[in-house]
Amino acid sequence: MIVWARAWRKDFPSRVAHLEAALPDSAWRRSTTPGRRDTPSFSPFRWAKKRLTTCGAYVILKKCQLTGQPGYGNPSVTTMANPLEAIGHAALAQLQSMGRMTIFLGSACFCAFLPPLKLRRIVRQIHFIGVKSVSVILLTALFTGMVLGLQGYYTLRKFGAEGVLGTAVAMSLIRELGPVMAALMVTARAGSATAAEIGIMRITEQIDALRAMAVNPMKYLVVPRVIAGLIALPLLTAIFDVVGIFGGYLVGVKLLGLSSGIYFSEMRNAVEMADINGGLLKSLSFGIIVTWVCTYKGYYTGYGAEGVGKATTEAVVLSSVLVLVWDYFMTSFLF
Repeated sequence: MIVWARAWRKDFPSRVAHLEAALPDSAWRRSTTPGRRDTPSFSPFRWAKKRLTTCGAYVILKKCQLTGQPGYGNPSVTTMANPLEAIGHAALAQLQSMGRMTIFLGSACFCAFLPPLKLRRIVRQIHFIGVKSVSVILLTALFTGMVLGLQGYYTLRKFGAEGVLGTAVAMSLIRELGPVMAALMVTARAGSATAAEIGIMRITEQIDALRAMAVNPMKYLVVPRVIAGLIALPLLTAIFDVVGIFGGYLVGVKLLGLSSGIYFSEMRNAVEMADINGGLLKSLSFGIIVTWVCTYKGYYTGYGAEGVGKATTEAVVLSSVLVLVWDYFMTSFLF
């Protein structure tokens, strides 16, 4: 059906011109000004649009135009002679996308306080985002801590400071690597699946069906995932920190022969509660960013399998970049 609509779109102007030429004489308004050609008393485009709407083809045609498919009516394929005009159009498109994302997040936060609170869906999303990501978090955290212990030991040995290995591993994990790596793993595993799931619901018109049944799609689809991200990601970060410290212990103490008392005593003296709170605040903000971006990209996906794949890719890439950028600002603000 979409292919048929694209074929209609390609020769749509010629069909309108043919219709205009075939209009009866009564459809033309005679001009009273000498030398001016006759003008039609009604728009052939509006007439053709009405006829196409009757058979349902114009609706499909309009969807193809609005969702970025190349062809008639799509500004993305318009040839621009002025490079500055092209830069301006790109900048305006980015500003429009940023504004839409901000409004999307604001709508989700507003709907989160509207009753009723869908606890069953929130628990289901916590299981999907949190529980199903534990295996990935455990594996990643263990080898991250082991790499930190190995590299940190050989680096600190050059300065005769092997005793602070536990401090180096713990501070690196609690402040930076724990929240960031946990957010990236959740983005890769749960964020991509979230964007694809909501995107498929969009292209199969399930979201429109929710509206037709007087169900708010924002509260039903987006709010449970955002709340689940806020709850699950700090817990996953805590698991990542503990397992990563244990991985550094395995390498530093069991493999390289460092004293376990020195490993943990130096860690206890150096790590403060402010460091732990800073890491948890980072994980909270990362939970909002990951769920926000992934649900947004799925909610406004393009039509077709290509649109879902593009939305999923954009969700993972944008979430990962925003996590790293926001980590820098949070670090400069907190520490």
